[in-house]
Amino acid sequence: MRRISIVVAVLLAAVMTATALAAVTVKSLPTASFSGASVTLTGGNFSGLGNVPASANLTATGSATYTCSNKGGNPAPGQNPVPANPGSSGPINLGNSDHNGRGTITNIVATVTAPPTPTAQEVGCGGQGSTSWTVTLNNLTATAAHLEITQPEGGTLIFCRNYTLGGPATGTPC
Repeated sequence: MRRISIVVAVLLAAVMTATALAAVTVKSLPTASFSGASVTLTGGNFSGLGNVPASANLTATGSATYTCSNKGGNPAPGQNPVPANPGSSGPINLGNSDHNGRGTITNIVATVTAPPTPTAQEVGCGGQGSTSWTVTLNNLTATAAHLEITQPEGGTLIFCRNYTLGGPATGTPC
């Protein structure tokens, strides 16, 4: 009898979880556009969120490239991109609690930033004499982004998407 009660409780919990997740409907997927160091997300529309606030957070990752100049001032491009510092939009309220459970992503931006200046060896110029080169930031590029939409009450993840530079604008499910 006890074993049957445990099985019923587990099944009931599974059904309730599936029902809660199924209640959120994606009316339109958010799309990402990459431009330099930034990723901009627009156009997501969700319903079935209830009157519990939902928030979106977009994080971006990318790379930094550098130019090395020798003592004579002659520039040479670095050979190794260096990871950029990730950037985040921070939590953005989707406004669903006052719109009958509908939430919209209008415009969310996340931007990568330059890491501390790397050594000439880290960026691939100078070889053994790396102390004779000056390293200058050349370019920052956002190459990937990750979107999470959560409802703070209970910390429930309700939507997740990954985006890549050159990939589909609507991203891929997490």
